[in-house]
Amino acid sequence: MPQASLSRRAFNLWSAAAAASVAAPSFAQATWPNKPIRIIVPYTPGGFTDQMARLVQPGLSARLGQPVLIENKPGANSLIGVDAIAKAPPDGSTFGVVIAAYAANTTLYPKLPYDPKKDLTGVSLMGVSPLLAAVNNDAPFKTAKELIDYARANPGKVSFGSSGNGSAAHLTSELWKSLTKTYMIHIPYRGAVPALTDLMGGQIQLFFDAPTGLINQGKAGKVRLIGVASERRLPAVPDVPTFIEQGFAGFTGSTWAGLLAPAGTPREIVKRMSDEVARIIKSDETRARLDAMGTFPAGSTPEEFDAFIDAETAKWARVIRTAGVKAE
Repeated sequence: MPQASLSRRAFNLWSAAAAASVAAPSFAQATWPNKPIRIIVPYTPGGFTDQMARLVQPGLSARLGQPVLIENKPGANSLIGVDAIAKAPPDGSTFGVVIAAYAANTTLYPKLPYDPKKDLTGVSLMGVSPLLAAVNNDAPFKTAKELIDYARANPGKVSFGSSGNGSAAHLTSELWKSLTKTYMIHIPYRGAVPALTDLMGGQIQLFFDAPTGLINQGKAGKVRLIGVASERRLPAVPDVPTFIEQGFAGFTGSTWAGLLAPAGTPREIVKRMSDEVARIIKSDETRARLDAMGTFPAGSTPEEFDAFIDAETAKWARVIRTAGVKAE
């Protein structure tokens, strides 16, 4: 065969291969999803993380044309579930919902079973839930200022609860202590429910928690809500001022929920999933449900969520190191 024909044939083969490689992501996106999608929740059913996953589940199933299944994999402060997300095949069939503890765990656990930067990628920040502070009704303080004045005058006499070492409630309380230069005793619980029970019973005097756990108790008069750790008030409890309004500049603390995917998941699939989540989160129906939960809707791009996680990781690393917080 003449050399020119060989060269032309080689060029044609190269062109076909190049075209196929360019078209591959579009093909992957066009055929995705072709099987049920699994969303791993690293906590037990019924909590904030689980609620956020189930909030988008029906809409995703309808929009993607495939069943979306929620799989709860609790344990080890979410490490078991997150590790399962990280080690899942990166084919767009597995995602996971994480909360603020995901960012804190990077500092709390020196030897994680996964690498947050290499094994996982952000899909979308779904919502941010600023923490509410509640005090026992019989406590000798009724406002944030009175609490601080009492704590300063009585070091160690105020105890605060949390849903566990390293939780958003714990770290926000430690940040509060540092900002107000007070000494209060931390009482960790295995979950928010027993902490709230002891707050109402007077065994602890202060409890920061996600609004879903405190709004109804506050409205029922079983605890006193003294502040929101946010830059703006919550629509569900509009009469409760932010701590910033009360003179505690810069004090914010929240839990949040966001969707992750295993690293290596095709970017077209990640982008499509992110877009669908954002559409659902920003719908009027979902926004109304989030308002009732005390959660501000987000619906970010993958790049925005990755940047948000980096900022949260750095923020809580400073708090953990300053307060000497250790994992349980």
